[in-house]
Amino acid sequence: MFKAYAWLTICVMVWGSNFVFGKMLVQDFSPSLLTMLRLLFIVLFLFGIALYKKHFKRLNKSDLLIIILLGVIGVFINQWSFFVGLQTADPTTSALILAMTPILTAVLAAIFLKEKLTTRMFLGSIVAILGIYFVVAKGDISSLHIDKGLFWIVLTMITFAIMIIMTRLLSHRIDPLTITLYSNVVGFIVSIPFAFTLDKPLHVSTQVSDWLFLIGTAVVVHGIATLIWNNNIRHVDASKASILSNLEPFVAMVMGLILLYKPITGSEILGSLFIVGGVVLSTYQRK
Repeated sequence: MFKAYAWLTICVMVWGSNFVFGKMLVQDFSPSLLTMLRLLFIVLFLFGIALYKKHFKRLNKSDLLIIILLGVIGVFINQWSFFVGLQTADPTTSALILAMTPILTAVLAAIFLKEKLTTRMFLGSIVAILGIYFVVAKGDISSLHIDKGLFWIVLTMITFAIMIIMTRLLSHRIDPLTITLYSNVVGFIVSIPFAFTLDKPLHVSTQVSDWLFLIGTAVVVHGIATLIWNNNIRHVDASKASILSNLEPFVAMVMGLILLYKPITGSEILGSLFIVGGVVLSTYQRK
């Protein structure tokens, strides 16, 4: 159980960095095109793994339907809304929105997966959200600026919660590689017609370094990390796994310092302690 939580935490740290990575990428690529390109490189990476392992499986009709829904909602819409939002939204503030995922996931898990809403998980969520308040608002709610980009990030949060539930449902019958590969193939196919129609004018970088950055982050963030997540989420409750997303604002804050030279304040450090404390409280289990 501890090992599963450790791997899930690493995944969340990678995804937390993605807020800063995404903010950098949308400066050089249009959101819809960026979504399609990322999915293309993710699919190529996963297809290579599946080909090496000779790992291609047939799905029954009910599982195929869930995979299609997962690909459309949890892959395409999730990534597209994320990049559209980051055009104007602050990376750390976006991480705050995504940190609300556990609340929605817990409700969905209680409805569809019959998981219990424990007092420990609820209290841990409150502590972690309080920490996010310090990190993002620096103790002053008036410092939070709401722009249109955050509404798209809210959509990202909703689709992420749905993705967790769908993955949890499938993980008992289908292996992680099959779930990840097939859902990303669906997401990629759906993204193709939108890549050249939603954004006018189309913005594409001609710098080799930008393309290498795009490919590298696609493979690591949405390829390797997603495989690890899908491989370990079967060992924990979906609602408890999703609460680890509260670490993302802290990771985004640190990566902002490293890549965007954004200083870290005392209130942000205090907030990070609350976040980690909330995650530990919610995921701790007595032996």
